[in-house]
Amino acid sequence: QDMREVVSIHVGQAGVQLASSVWQLFCTEHGIDVNGIIDPARSPSQDDSAFQTFFSESEAGKHVPRCILVDLEPSVVDVIRNGHERNLFSPNCLITGKEDASSNYARGFYTTGKDMLYQVKDQLRKVIESCQSLQGIFLFHSAAGGTGSGLTSSLLQALTADYAKQSKLDFVIYPSPQVSTSVVEPYNAVLSTASMLEYCDVTFMMDNEAIYDICRRNLLLEKPTYLNLNRLIAQIVSSLTASLRFSGSLNVDVKEFQTNLVPYPRIHFLLASYAPIHDSAFSSYSENTVSQMTRACFEESNMFAKCQPSHGKYISVCLMYRGDIVPKDVSAAIAEMKTMRSISFVDWCPTGFKVGISAQPPGHVPDGDLSRSTRACAMLANTTAISEIFARIDAKFDMMYAKRAFVHWYVGEGMEEGEFSEARENIGALERDYEEVQLSTENEYDDDDM
Repeated sequence: QDMREVVSIHVGQAGVQLASSVWQLFCTEHGIDVNGIIDPARSPSQDDSAFQTFFSESEAGKHVPRCILVDLEPSVVDVIRNGHERNLFSPNCLITGKEDASSNYARGFYTTGKDMLYQVKDQLRKVIESCQSLQGIFLFHSAAGGTGSGLTSSLLQALTADYAKQSKLDFVIYPSPQVSTSVVEPYNAVLSTASMLEYCDVTFMMDNEAIYDICRRNLLLEKPTYLNLNRLIAQIVSSLTASLRFSGSLNVDVKEFQTNLVPYPRIHFLLASYAPIHDSAFSSYSENTVSQMTRACFEESNMFAKCQPSHGKYISVCLMYRGDIVPKDVSAAIAEMKTMRSISFVDWCPTGFKVGISAQPPGHVPDGDLSRSTRACAMLANTTAISEIFARIDAKFDMMYAKRAFVHWYVGEGMEEGEFSEARENIGALERDYEEVQLSTENEYDDDDM
């Protein structure tokens, strides 16, 4: 069997904390313990080489994650270095600096981050050279922090120069409408979105507030922690790649996401949702049929980013089912979705649905919040409603930039003021692109009426 690998890069605090949850789930799914050894009793997959997408096997028989964890300050990565996963990750892949980017995009991009970039590129080259047929590069970061925005942007530029043909998929934690962890979030987010626009192939938008609400409502957690949020995101990442790793009746490749979900290069920001999300107490009472899961994925309250899909139109949707799923049920569920008034598609995309089915049921992390389930569905949707998220961050950016508040911190690190307005114009143009995509469908009818 040919190997199809994915290399992951985790940048900044959000990226590194996500790494912990994501790799815990992958280890559970492939029956790999914290020392990187496959336990035949725990390994649920029938296929011996399924783990090779995410893990490489060392001479000593250890399974080492194909990933790099980068942060400009050591404390977050030290938790992994000294924690119970310390024997899982290769020490060369944990790269840290001495001082952080202090929520400043310019520090992550120009000054502090510049020194680290060479080291990261060098390690990345080694990881990629050990791959036989690389499917793509996954990036995990937040758009609000200094390292997550600045260092990721310079890394994306370097990736585009060195590995232009590779798919770059980006899982980004975007600033939330109400919950904020730093004052200069809008600056960092707009600057980093401008580089995601240019250098990423697909971007999955998540925000903490939306996932907090899902945890409170569906998992009945009063005070969700980042760990709870990260475990939910990990399920989506796992569902995306399930068909790369496990057999199924309908396989979806990483490249297929782009082909089916991205109509124009700039319109590549996707919404994600996942079902079923229940706590273990509730799970014994729920049926969890294919049509219930599909309906749940389209509910506004289950989206992993705060926006209202009912205000926009869907361009394309990808549904990734896993577990004991019959294609006939999936077709019936999709036909049911198409009849619903609340779900409208742009007129120039008549089919709209891409489906993947993997036989492997979703992984269940020991002591995790999600109940064990025999089947699950992850939805990725390209919808014009996502422009609400950009409009929201642009409005905050404009308020601050009108007074040039905090700008001197960025300029002091070697950035030019023109970069702010350039990035802002770029995101403004993106908002208009989404409007055009939506309006083009409405105007066609008006022209016909004339």
